[in-house]
Amino acid sequence: MNITVKNEIYLYDVDELKIVLSTLIKNYLTIDNYLWLEEKASLVALENNAAQLNLSFAAISRKTGREIIKLNTDQKKQVNAILPGFSIVGWPLHRLCRTWILLHVNAVEKDSYINKIDGLFKNAEMNELADLYAALPVFAYPEKWVKRCAEGIRSNIGIVLEAIMYDNPYPSKFLDEAAWNQLVLKAFFTEKDVNRIDGLDERANLSLASTLIDYAHERWAAKRPVNIQLWRLVGGFIDETNISDIQKIAASEDIGERKAAALTCFQSEYAPAKNLLENVPELKNEILANKLNWININA
Repeated sequence: MNITVKNEIYLYDVDELKIVLSTLIKNYLTIDNYLWLEEKASLVALENNAAQLNLSFAAISRKTGREIIKLNTDQKKQVNAILPGFSIVGWPLHRLCRTWILLHVNAVEKDSYINKIDGLFKNAEMNELADLYAALPVFAYPEKWVKRCAEGIRSNIGIVLEAIMYDNPYPSKFLDEAAWNQLVLKAFFTEKDVNRIDGLDERANLSLASTLIDYAHERWAAKRPVNIQLWRLVGGFIDETNISDIQKIAASEDIGERKAAALTCFQSEYAPAKNLLENVPELKNEILANKLNWININA
């Protein structure tokens, strides 16, 4: 996948996002703590070095706590309208406040900005690191964080992986195919909720499908279950080399696997797969009526 990025500091209206996030933050902080946060944001915006940024970023969790923020429908739409695909639903308050502080880092001088953010990554403890990765979509110079994102995928820290994988549009927009495939594979290996990976279906590719089928074979050989969501990334690539795998799950005693086989065949233009779907008209009809899809398959 070829990634093209406009030569801009930000790809969205950063000032508008500041306003929306500050309005949300005011709902959760005491007046004193909000004034403290506002003062720190002003200092961060004016400084040439990263002293205030480093100090305030580390101190935020002590000032805000870990309450999970709640958004109504209009607030969700506001955020998405500014930065499509970006979601702060389910974020802890400290993550929201740290992201707001990050929006105030002066981005006019590119090298200085990148060095400041890189410094945070290098010195972050676990929760701070997760907050930074969750904030990837809001950073200036978005193309500069691809290697940092790929590095995070190699982490074995659960909350860091979830910050990158869950409801985060950055990986699907900026990672190359190899790094993207690594992210998806890591999600299956670590049993993450792949439904929350932004762009999962849009970035399905033959290399990923082949690797996932090999992974399924390894699981079967070890008499271990295979996540049925794996097959959603295979449907567009069914051919004579793997149709037997689809036939296998289509004949399973497990209803979930049979549903996965039907959905996978529905995605395919390969004639034997289409014929396999015709053998289960009740499942085909559920798919056509959108009563059965990859989101509700486990219901």
